[in-house]
Amino acid sequence: MKFIVNSQVLLKQLQSISGVITTNNTVPIISCFLFHLDDGVLTVRATDLETTIVLKISVETNSLEGLNDVAIQSRLLLDILKSLDDVPVTFTLDDTTYAVEISTGAGNYSLAGMDASVFPQLPEIDEAARVSVPASALVSAINKTEFAASRDEMRQQMTGIYCQLAPEGATFVATDAHKLVRYKRSDVMADNTADFIFQRKPIILVKKLLETTGGDFDVTLDYNRSNVAFSFENAYVTCRLIDGKYPNFEAAIPKENPLKLTVDRVSLLNTLRRVSLFASQSTCQVRLSLTETELTISAEDIDLANRANESIPCDYKGEPMDIGFNAKFLVEMLTNIDTEHILIEMSSPNRAGIIFPVNEGEDQPVESILMLVMPVMLAH
Repeated sequence: MKFIVNSQVLLKQLQSISGVITTNNTVPIISCFLFHLDDGVLTVRATDLETTIVLKISVETNSLEGLNDVAIQSRLLLDILKSLDDVPVTFTLDDTTYAVEISTGAGNYSLAGMDASVFPQLPEIDEAARVSVPASALVSAINKTEFAASRDEMRQQMTGIYCQLAPEGATFVATDAHKLVRYKRSDVMADNTADFIFQRKPIILVKKLLETTGGDFDVTLDYNRSNVAFSFENAYVTCRLIDGKYPNFEAAIPKENPLKLTVDRVSLLNTLRRVSLFASQSTCQVRLSLTETELTISAEDIDLANRANESIPCDYKGEPMDIGFNAKFLVEMLTNIDTEHILIEMSSPNRAGIIFPVNEGEDQPVESILMLVMPVMLAH
């Protein structure tokens, strides 16, 4: 194997898939990238045994003699590429020892390769259904939901992103029982109804790959009950789905919410960031005091004698009320909404608040989002 490629082009591509590789694992081969060269295309594969990413990179080659497959230590390869300038590099494989030589105009570097035949095989998805999703829609769905997924491995189903496909559209949901996001797309339609739970790690890797690739294209999803594969442009990702039933999230969303607060999103976001600096670091609790035309946000850390409050204009319909929320949760939600104004619907200080973007001048948007945040008990 011998090929030439730009050092920074290769580095960027390898970095986009390196997140799948785990360190300190008991199987040395999966700490490597698998390189396969065929007719001017370098195929790179990385895996952690549950998720596998395949990437195709165009390279220059004038010889396909000898072995065209080798496994290369990922960490050392990335480190040497990071240290190089933006220059062409030549890779040469020793057919006998699997040693890989990297040559530049200034020097030569040799690193030990491994026999590619022991690298895990690419998983196949049997009896798969298929749906096509615009790349921008998938990136948006991941961005607007993954932050709400649980980090508690004891509740595995809630650590992922739930996806429900139907002929009328797709729904993506994430929750950790304190906050919940439901994101719907009317431009993603499947022939038949299906639902599954994406693991958080691979879906984040897919998002990074899509953002690195850029452009306007569709992503093909092939899925069955246990696995899903994403195919797009020069990449292919396959991963296991989370087994089990997702919580009944619809039952957690209050239906009767007569108290309605409309407020400028950026003003509320910036105020929360300032005031929450004075909140208890353990609870991040802020108090929202609601009146017809004014929203007052306050926080207090009794142990450190810190206190802050700030008021912003609003449009509130309902009886005056005080309600407490975790400021960190509110900031995460407001950061992932794009509209100028938001609507918060509530019913009482001990019931969840529901946040909606206010789509001004848009008749039928292709996306809709609902964010639910549970209140915290206020100290009176």
